[in-house]
This record gives sequence, C-alpha cells and structure tokens, in this order.
Amino acid sequence: MTRLTLPVINLATLWQPDSLRALDCACRNWGAFQLVGHPITPLLQSRLQGAMRGFFHQPRSSKLLIERSANNPWGYYDQELTRQAQDWKEVFDYGPADGDALTPQWPEGVDDFRVAVLSYYHLCEKIAFDLLAAITANLGGGTEHVQNCFRPQHTSFVRLNYYPKCAQPAQPTGNFAATDGFLGVNPHTDAGALTLLLQDEQAGLEIYRDERWHEIAGGTLVVNIGDILQVWSNDRYQAPLHRVRANTEAERFSVPFFFNPSYDTQYAPLRATVDQRHPPRYRHIEWGEFRRQRTDGDYANHGEEIQISQFRV
Repeated sequence: MTRLTLPVINLATLWQPDSLRALDCACRNWGAFQLVGHPITPLLQSRLQGAMRGFFHQPRSSKLLIERSANNPWGYYDQELTRQAQDWKEVFDYGPADGDALTPQWPEGVDDFRVAVLSYYHLCEKIAFDLLAAITANLGGGTEHVQNCFRPQHTSFVRLNYYPKCAQPAQPTGNFAATDGFLGVNPHTDAGALTLLLQDEQAGLEIYRDERWHEIAGGTLVVNIGDILQVWSNDRYQAPLHRVRANTEAERFSVPFFFNPSYDTQYAPLRATVDQRHPPRYRHIEWGEFRRQRTDGDYANHGEEIQISQFRV
C-alpha cells in the first residue's frame, strides 16, 4: 500500500491563472485534489463530528426510527450496497424536501445535529458552485449552461458515513468488490458532478491509480470529480475509482457532499470539448432516470448497477 499525495488547490485564490492551471492539471491527471482555504471552519467540523458520534453510537433500534425506505432516500440505513456488494458502514442521508416522497428525517435527542448538518450542506453548496464554474471555464466554456443545470433547484445531498470496527476486513488488490470479508465501501466512481469529502483523522479512503490502490491521508477535505463531469469533459477528466477500507482497530467517520443537478438535466459532452479530433464519446443521459436506477441498486440488489459506460457512443 502506498500513500498518495493529492494536488492542493486553494479556494481563496481559485481564479488566479496559476490556480486555474493547477486545477486543470489535478482534474486531468488525478480526478481529485485536496481543498484548502475553504469556509468550513474547525469549529463546524468539531460540531459535526460530535453530532455524528452522538447519533451513530445510539442503539440500532433508535436509529431505525428514521430508517430510509425505497421511496424516501433521506434518513438512516445500514444495508447499503455498492456495485451489488455489501458495504461495512452505516449512513445518514440528508437532502431537501421534494414533494411528499422526499422528506428529511431528523433524529431526536442529538445535540446540534440538524444545525451542524444544514450548516455543512449550505457551505458545501457554495464551494461546489465556485469549483464547478472554474472547472467548466477550464474546459473552454459552457459555464452558464452547466450552472443552469443546478438552478433553481438541484438534487445534491449530504451523507454521514460511520465505519464501525470490522472483524473481517478485506483488502483486494484488484479493482473489484470484496468477496472474502468486507470493505467499508466497495470500488466505485461517484455518479454526480462533484463530491466534497470531509474526513476525520483515521485513514481509509483509497484511489485506484496505475493498477494499484493508494491511500489518501485522513483529516483533509478531498474533492473528486464524478461521472457527470467526466461526460461533460468528453473524457478529458476521469472520475477516479475509489473505495474505503474496513478496519479492525478503529472506527471512522466521513461526510461527503454529493453535488448533483436537477432531475430533468440532460447531459452530454460540452460543445467546447468536441471537435474533429475529439468526437462526442457519450450520448445524452437523463440524470433523473440515471439517479433512480443507481439509488435502486444501492438500496437493494435490483440487477446490474447502471454506469455511464452504458452510454458510450
């Protein structure tokens, strides 16, 4: 196992020419980077960590009072699948209400839980819009079109991840799911546009690069591009395959924010990424249908999990 040092991008100087070049290089070569200079303060991180521990350390019967369902993805769940393989984790998902079906569920008796989650959600939302504008500018245009895919309403959500100690951790050397023991999260790429991942100090995240797995240091805010940006970039940027190890000695907490467009978004390679040398590599994909099929596959095993590779030209 090797330790991978990700490029560092400073949000405070994002639009300086050197920073834009560094951002393009990170997206081209790594598909991920560490973000500094962001407004997620140490105080908020501490409050969020405390709220998570207070919630996940409750008895399972208490957590199941706000269990998610096949119709409402918001709430607690401990049977998550990734690419048809069981993960060793518990999650709490929050996203805004959308009609009667998608209704946020909040635990009772956990101090600062709702305030901390909502504060983190709104800061990540602002950061993601800023990063998306810079990334699409680097692609040569289409910023207004892309931003409009997220306005006036988008489908982003926050997930609280809890990885308990595991008596049977697995660590396959290849890029496949665990078959003997468990991974915290099995290998996958993220379906949306961008993911912001706040990690505690415990390492566990790994990225697959050069035919082997590389560990990413804990205690950082990591950003990775998702499948939608890979499609928009016409494969100039690649969504990184990643996973999370299970651990016999220590529990782990992380908080990803998944930046996703509106359900009616149709996405395909941006015009600025297509020319005679680089024809479009994907046909149009509808995010609402793609997201529905991916969610069904994560909640229960409903057959092969949908991938953007099925939409290649």
